[in-house]
Amino acid sequence: MSKQIRFNAFEMNCIGHQSPGLWRHPRDRSGEYKDLEYWTDLAKLLETGFFDAIFLADVIGYYDVYKGSLDAALRQGVQIPVNDPLQLANPIAQATRHLGIGITASTSFEHPYTFARRLSTADHHTRGRIGWNIVTSYLESGAKNVGQGGLRSHDNRYDVAAEYLEVLYKLLEGSWEDGAVLRERERGLFADPVKIHEIGHKGRYFDVPGYHLCEPSPQRTPVLFQAGASGAGKAFAAGHAECVFISTPLKSATKAYVKEIRERAAAAGRDPDKILIYAMATIITDETDAKARAKYEEYQRYASCDGALVLMSGWTGIDFGSYAPTDTVKKVRTNAIVSAVEHLSEGDKVWTIEELAKWGGIGGMGPLFVGSGETIADLLQDWTEDTGIDGFNLAYALAHETFADVIGHVVPELQKRGVYVTGYREGTLREKLFGDGPRLPDSHPAHRYRDIERVKREAAAQAGEPAGAPD
Repeated sequence: MSKQIRFNAFEMNCIGHQSPGLWRHPRDRSGEYKDLEYWTDLAKLLETGFFDAIFLADVIGYYDVYKGSLDAALRQGVQIPVNDPLQLANPIAQATRHLGIGITASTSFEHPYTFARRLSTADHHTRGRIGWNIVTSYLESGAKNVGQGGLRSHDNRYDVAAEYLEVLYKLLEGSWEDGAVLRERERGLFADPVKIHEIGHKGRYFDVPGYHLCEPSPQRTPVLFQAGASGAGKAFAAGHAECVFISTPLKSATKAYVKEIRERAAAAGRDPDKILIYAMATIITDETDAKARAKYEEYQRYASCDGALVLMSGWTGIDFGSYAPTDTVKKVRTNAIVSAVEHLSEGDKVWTIEELAKWGGIGGMGPLFVGSGETIADLLQDWTEDTGIDGFNLAYALAHETFADVIGHVVPELQKRGVYVTGYREGTLREKLFGDGPRLPDSHPAHRYRDIERVKREAAAQAGEPAGAPD
C-alpha cells in the first residue's frame, strides 16, 4: 500500500517569509500580512485542500549577520517587520472548522508561567486546534534585546528548553486535576480547591512555585512540534515532539534523519510511528511541466540574491557577505542553527556563494519541486517512500498563489492515487493527526507530571527535604 502524504502550510507573520524579493511580484499578497483578511483567506483556502495545519514560524530578533548590518534585511524586507504569530490563532480558528494552527514560540525568550496561560487560552478559543512549535532561538540580536547580553551556547539552550518543558507539563498536565472544575450553580461552587495544586517547581533555570492560571483546555498540552536537527535537537525531538520538521535539500540526509529520530524515540519508550515527520519543500506547479517551468523562471526574476544571503547568514551564523560570489561554502562551527551549516556541507554538492544565493531565493533550505500535478505527485511519492517522512511542510513562492496551485493541481492528483485524504477527522488537532484521544498519550514524558503531588514528594526526597503532608 502506498504511503499517505500530508501537507502543512509554512508561513510567517511577515512579508515574503522564505522567498525574499518575491513580495514585489504583482500577484503576491504577502504585503497584506498586517490584514486579518490575508490570514482568513489563506486559512479557508488551506482547509479546502485538507492541509493538516498552517504552521507559523517566528523569530525574536533580526538578521544582521550579513555584511555585519541590518541594512540588507530592512531594504529587502527579510523577516522584518515581523508580527506576533499567536494573535493569528483566533481569526484563523473563526474562519475555519478543522485547520490546525501551529504557533512558534521560544523557550529562550518566553517565560514558561505566562506562556502556559497564553497556550491554554489559545487552545480554549480554538477548541483544541493549537500546536506549539518549540524553538530555542538562534539570533544574537534577540537575546541582546531581551536583556540577556547574548545567546547561550547551542546545547545549553536545549538544557533550558528541557526544564522549560518540565514546567509547562507541571502547569498544563498536573496543576488542575480532571474534575477540578465543578460549575455547580446552586451551591455557588465553581472549582474544588482540593483538586488544584501548586506545582512547586524549583530548578536550575526557573522557579515557579504556584498554580496554573487556567482551567484545563481541550488538549491540556497543545500538539508539540519541533524542528531541531543537531545532535541536541534530535535528542530533544525524540523525547518530546509529536510532529517534527526537517529542512534539507538532500533526500539522503532526510532519510538518515527520519531513521535516527524513530530509533531515538523507540529507545525513549515512545511509539516511533506516532511521530509525524514533515520535510520542508516548495512546489511550483501548473497544468503542464512547461507552464510550471515558465512560472518558476518568472518568479526567479523577482528573487533577491542579497535577501537569500541575509537569511542564510542568519540561519548559519556565517557572514556570506564577506566572501566572493565564486567562493565555496565551508563548514564552520557557529552558535546559530548548527544543522543548517551541516546540511550545506553534506553529500557531494559543493556550493558557491552565488549558487547558494540563487537556490535560497525561492523557498529556503528545502528541495524545490517544479512540474505539473502528475510530475510533482511522482516526486512527492518518491521522497515519501524512500525517506519514510509522513508529509511536507510547504513554503510558498507567491502568497497565496503557491498554495492555490498546489490545491488545484497536486492535491487532486494525490487523491486520485489514493495517497491523500479527502476529508478531516473530527475533534482536536491531536485527534485529527493521530486518531487517538485529545491529550498526550501515557507513553509521553508529560504523563509523569499528571500526579503533581507525587512529583513534589519525589523532588523533596531527592533534595533531602522533609516530606509534606500526604495528599
